[in-house]
Amino acid sequence: MIELKNLCKYYGDIRAVDNISLQVPRGELFCFLGPNGAGKTTTIKIMTGLVKADSGSAWVAGYDIARDALSAKQRMGYIPDMPYLYDRLTCAEFMQFCGDLYNVPAERLDRERTRLLELFSLQEQSAALVRDLSHGMRQRLIYAATLLHEPEVLFIDEPLIGLDPYTIRLIKDLLRARARGGMTIFLTTHILALAEDIADRIAIVNNGQIIAIGSLQELKAQHPGINTLEDIFLHLTGHPANGGECR
Repeated sequence: MIELKNLCKYYGDIRAVDNISLQVPRGELFCFLGPNGAGKTTTIKIMTGLVKADSGSAWVAGYDIARDALSAKQRMGYIPDMPYLYDRLTCAEFMQFCGDLYNVPAERLDRERTRLLELFSLQEQSAALVRDLSHGMRQRLIYAATLLHEPEVLFIDEPLIGLDPYTIRLIKDLLRARARGGMTIFLTTHILALAEDIADRIAIVNNGQIIAIGSLQELKAQHPGINTLEDIFLHLTGHPANGGECR
């Protein structure tokens, strides 16, 4: 469902994405980890058609994002780390707007809007303006709106920002369930415990390059004597682990 081949993106002398290649099959929950500035968000923006690669290719749901972006975008959902919502719409209107963008049939849109607002405990806010919502409610609304058209591929940049413990559990359970149902999920996070908890596979990226990839068990097997994802991450990205000297 996701295939990157020799993907590159440069900003002057900075190699934000440096020859990345990977494949993510249908129904996999894939976590993309790295320190700040490693190239995670740029990679997602290329896959979602927001940024053009300098070279290489990105295929999403069978479509080349550079050549047939509209077909790819119709089959994906994207939740950025700082999503933009239209403040003067109500929650129900924002859901309607998003459903119309993806040509969701009216009857299904009404049904799914009601179901998702209830799922994210927003039914009492359906007539409230987006500008009057708390940060956590805005985050829940963007999840509800993004899932409205049931995307085949879901990209999420930092999925748990600003969420309370109840909503964090809801999101984790929801992502697991959607992946089991066949949705391909590609997410970035700085919360390594989240990746340990839910990821089928993990890639660690640094300086625009993938430096490790595999399941948690495979990553541990590749680094004997290092028992946690946090220590593997710190070891590979050049930061001291367990208070030791950086090498």
